[in-house]
Amino acid sequence: MKLAQLLFTQGFGTRRECADLIAAELVAIDGAICDDPDRELVPAGLQFTVRDESWTYREQALLVMNKPAGYECSQKPKHHPSVYSLLPAPLRNRGVQAIGRLDEDTTGVLLFTDDGTLIHRLTSPRHHVPKVYEVTCKHPVDAGQVDRLLGGVVLHDDDETVRAAACEATGESTLRLTLLEGKYHQVKRMIAAAGNRVEALQRSAFGPVRADGLTPGGWRWLTDAESSALSQKRLPALAP
Repeated sequence: MKLAQLLFTQGFGTRRECADLIAAELVAIDGAICDDPDRELVPAGLQFTVRDESWTYREQALLVMNKPAGYECSQKPKHHPSVYSLLPAPLRNRGVQAIGRLDEDTTGVLLFTDDGTLIHRLTSPRHHVPKVYEVTCKHPVDAGQVDRLLGGVVLHDDDETVRAAACEATGESTLRLTLLEGKYHQVKRMIAAAGNRVEALQRSAFGPVRADGLTPGGWRWLTDAESSALSQKRLPALAP
């Protein structure tokens, strides 16, 4: 693949803009400036720098963010900044999309990719991708509430019964909830239907992926093991 085309696929601008970056000697391969836009390269695993920032070629983008509170999962936010503003321009330019959404006040694991097929598979209720939430409730959590969440509750304005795949109290007013669906405001509506109220909500896992070690607003590429696991038809069990 020619260098200018490679930069274009990675989100560094139009083809003309990518050629201009190269001509301005702002692109380096293996630590050496490359000013030839037509230089042929093997893209797989290629490491390069643009404006002294290091990148690795990725045919498709797949990353995780530790979403902070106060950000909307929308390209056109209405009341708060967009989570997309926390990503570098090349990722926004190549069209990464959030895999599902988190409410403005919900924090934690949020995946992004430019692979439309993967987005569809991971958000389809048919594939039963587990999402784990750490819930802080307004009132103490009792065994009856846990039992109701496991047994199934009927959401307000929805006749369908929904159940937690797993649920356990983790403190006097906290619980860990695992869901396989992704209904609108589902955790908050389920907790309300069980007789309590959500005061704070964090998603701690999406399938095998966690955001451990990431500061709020920070992001990282998924590891090969995480990417491979998400591509499987049946996801492996969540790590404890």
